[in-house]
Amino acid sequence: MSIILGKDPLVDKFINYVMKEGKKSLAIKLLNDTFEEIKAKGQKKPEEIFFKALENVMPKIEVRPKRVWGSIYQVPQEVKSKRQLFLAARWILDSARSKKWVNFSKALSVELIDAANETGNAVKKKLEVYKMAEANKAFARFASK
Repeated sequence: MSIILGKDPLVDKFINYVMKEGKKSLAIKLLNDTFEEIKAKGQKKPEEIFFKALENVMPKIEVRPKRVWGSIYQVPQEVKSKRQLFLAARWILDSARSKKWVNFSKALSVELIDAANETGNAVKKKLEVYKMAEANKAFARFASK
């Protein structure tokens, strides 16, 4: 199975997030290896696992600092769709890169499967953001309209 650029914009964007120092061909190879690992773990369609994982990790709300009369409040705000994708990709990739025990494609496949099953570090990070937003919902009145 090989990833075709331009087929899906989410996959293209994720490849750009995986890419370091402009090495796009290496990023594509890593994502191909990740999809092969997902297949090897018994999943039929790795693309569905990928999209479900991103969907499960994308936050709908986050807290942003807002300065009001000299005090800084953590104000919960809705997250735009582009930022949702960025945060989800960043959390998944950071979680995969933090696993030093195995190569990147194996770690990324484990993290994608965990995120699709609503477990794993990236989903924990999303829940932390939601808890922070819930704790600071009293400051929602300071959100700019």
